[in-house]
Amino acid sequence: MTREYRVKPTVANYSCLVDLLGRAGHLDEAYELIKTMDVEPSSDIWAALLSACRLHRNVKLAEISAQKIFEMNPKGVGSYICLSNIYAAEKRWDDVERVRAVVRKKGLKKPPGCTFVELDKMVHQFLVGDKSHPQTEDIYAKLRDLNLRLREVGYKPDTTSVLYDVEEEVKEKMLWDHSERLAIAFALINTSPGTTIRITKNLRVCVDCHTVTKMISKFTTREIIMRDNHRFHYFRDGICSCGDYW
Repeated sequence: MTREYRVKPTVANYSCLVDLLGRAGHLDEAYELIKTMDVEPSSDIWAALLSACRLHRNVKLAEISAQKIFEMNPKGVGSYICLSNIYAAEKRWDDVERVRAVVRKKGLKKPPGCTFVELDKMVHQFLVGDKSHPQTEDIYAKLRDLNLRLREVGYKPDTTSVLYDVEEEVKEKMLWDHSERLAIAFALINTSPGTTIRITKNLRVCVDCHTVTKMISKFTTREIIMRDNHRFHYFRDGICSCGDYW
């Protein structure tokens, strides 16, 4: 870039390159790039590496990246949650609790997960484990039906995003309380076959909900458009537009 076009790379250029290297699994190369950059790395660059560490389960570089973000953005809770997720995936529960203790000490709070879906010009909001909706019984009945159909086609729950040291059966039940599943079930009940489902979530969609949504889009022949706090996800015929990286 500098040699051929005489354009000096900016932080944004480096951030994109770190993201690309991270997606491809070249985490050490991405880290070396950050250390040799001509500009001071931003928190976004470290966040890109941290996200890649979550995907490729590299705890060592995740800890380095997270520490850098903590120093640059001490009030941001997202990086603490991401690091905690990485520890949980490795079943390092003592480290999960250590991160939680730091979050509590700093007075940081993770916003409750909620998902919105619009129907007939009315917005419906669902929280995790929400049972306040007038159609609660029908929604949970639909979720049970979806769970059975998913298992018939080979679905196996990924409980790594459940940050509690409890039995696997309990973790699986907790996954089915996630707000986006409630919203999707509600939309399936109240819209005609073939109707595109559009939902918005305030947090990053977890890995298992992402997998479940892909599978639901396939066997219900529905297009599902989800906006989480990272990007748009367009689910169609069992595939997501994000390429399973978000």
